[in-house]
Amino acid sequence: MSILIDPPRWPAHGTLFSHLVSDVSLQELHDFARAQEISSRAFDKDHYDVPQERYDQLVSAGAREVSGSHLVRSLVSSGLRIPAKHRPEKLDGILLTRWGRTLPSEPALGKELLELWSQAHRFYHDRVHLLSVLEAIDQLAQGAVYGEELLQLQLAAWFHDAVYEGTSEDELKSASLARKLLSGILDQRSVSTVSELIMLTAGHTPSDADNLGRILCDADLEVLARPEPAYQRYAQAIYQEYEHLPRDVLAQGRIQILETLIAKGSIYGTSRGKQLWEAAARENLNRELILLRGWL
Repeated sequence: MSILIDPPRWPAHGTLFSHLVSDVSLQELHDFARAQEISSRAFDKDHYDVPQERYDQLVSAGAREVSGSHLVRSLVSSGLRIPAKHRPEKLDGILLTRWGRTLPSEPALGKELLELWSQAHRFYHDRVHLLSVLEAIDQLAQGAVYGEELLQLQLAAWFHDAVYEGTSEDELKSASLARKLLSGILDQRSVSTVSELIMLTAGHTPSDADNLGRILCDADLEVLARPEPAYQRYAQAIYQEYEHLPRDVLAQGRIQILETLIAKGSIYGTSRGKQLWEAAARENLNRELILLRGWL
């Protein structure tokens, strides 16, 4: 076990807090936290914040005492450290700047969407996911999509999980919201295109002739090809969104989704997506399937 804890020196809520991390895997960290009955709400992307009254008990349970600087260096070396741009204090500025380049005439709409993406119940389908999809579109659309079509793609990304309740109706409700809020801003043909693109993210099965659909779906699935530590963060965030389910039920549902993706001839529909992400995504999915089958 490689669980690390630094001294309680971080003030908040009338006490001091320590950081609890693993320098091996998020799974190890979450298993330790669960065994010590640390609330999942104390998890902040790559560490748990734990109050000073728990410090001695966590050390006795096996957490290794290290300095704050040692803990950060170990987290960075492990690949589990969250990039600075994905921290809450950075995300709003980055995303609003991007919105200003996408639809500069509608700053209030950008703020309204950002509030939706910032809802407390979101662990994966949050602002980090939104930024990641937008950045993936940058990669896939570069040199191939321009003007009105690029605007449609970017707006579809902004709206595609704007409604997130963890149900099969999310994409339908998000598409409906896009039609409602974009009517009168875009022409009706563009509004319809954005709505149709959003609906494709429900199953990620665009036709071979649908260039914009293939780009959006590939961008939405880029996360599957992340380096292993980042993929672990993604999977754990998904589990958090469904922590209200019994673990075996969660595992069965997740297994079905992953097996459907693996059964496809190719997970990604664009040639660029296949080149960049196909092999890594399949490796990550197979690794997660082993974990989930172990839960059963």
